[in-house]
Amino acid sequence: VREPLPNLGVSNTIRGATAAWAKTLAKELPPGITINNVLPGATATERLEAIELALAEKSGRSVESVKADMVRMIPEGRVADPVETAALIAFLASPEAAYVRGQSIAVDGGRMNAI
Repeated sequence: VREPLPNLGVSNTIRGATAAWAKTLAKELPPGITINNVLPGATATERLEAIELALAEKSGRSVESVKADMVRMIPEGRVADPVETAALIAFLASPEAAYVRGQSIAVDGGRMNAI
């Protein structure tokens, strides 16, 4: 949402529009209804494995080499466990997050450069 990704023009457009829509709804919905975006980074899922395999095949490199390059871009030094993203979602759905509204929150191990 905050940083366009190379070669993903349609995705970049849709993600930006989704963030703008959430911010608009956060301003227009009545009190007591919150709306926020969760921005997951690289997460240990079957989808990430498929992406790593496709990149390895396309580049003629090993999957391990592709994974290592991905991890090098993440200050936390690893990909996320899906439970970590789920924990943020659970918090946002809880009464304790009632005052968090219209935010786009990254769960990316510090990878994003945007402020």
